[in-house]
Amino acid sequence: MEGLLPKLVFVYLGIALVATSLLVVTNKNAVHAVLWMLVMFLHQAVLFIMLDAEFLAAVQIIVYAGAVLVLFLFVVYMINLRTELRINNFTVVWPGALLVSVALLLLSVQAIKTFKPAPPVGDMTTEKIIKVGHAKLLGKALFTEHVLSFEAVGVLLLVAVLGAVVLTRRIRLKGEGV
Repeated sequence: MEGLLPKLVFVYLGIALVATSLLVVTNKNAVHAVLWMLVMFLHQAVLFIMLDAEFLAAVQIIVYAGAVLVLFLFVVYMINLRTELRINNFTVVWPGALLVSVALLLLSVQAIKTFKPAPPVGDMTTEKIIKVGHAKLLGKALFTEHVLSFEAVGVLLLVAVLGAVVLTRRIRLKGEGV
């Protein structure tokens, strides 16, 4: 029974992640879609906890469930959707989309059947990760080997925020008649 519970929790999390992802994409109400995304992010954090990656779970909740979703809600309210959009652009191609979806599902099942985990590369073994800790290894890798990538992402995020502020300001100025 000890080995069955984690498997059942994993299956539940997998089904919940797929279901909430579909609800995020297919929901016509933008606020409801963002709330379903919150549920998806929380399930993903639980999945990280099951994998003994507590730091990633905390980052998932703080960054994604906190900051990113608040940003999405601000954007939804800034664009001021008074009526829900009911555009039927993709209703014509649904048979093709269904065919592609079934093909991808069959390919996924085949890939899972023939999956063999790769041997560990370098000195990163499971024992070392458990002994040292995820957060320490992640921090060491980010600030030694990948420091340039880390800084580039920071600059990219800063430019994105500044661009959003400039675009919002232009929209408000045009809307106010200035």
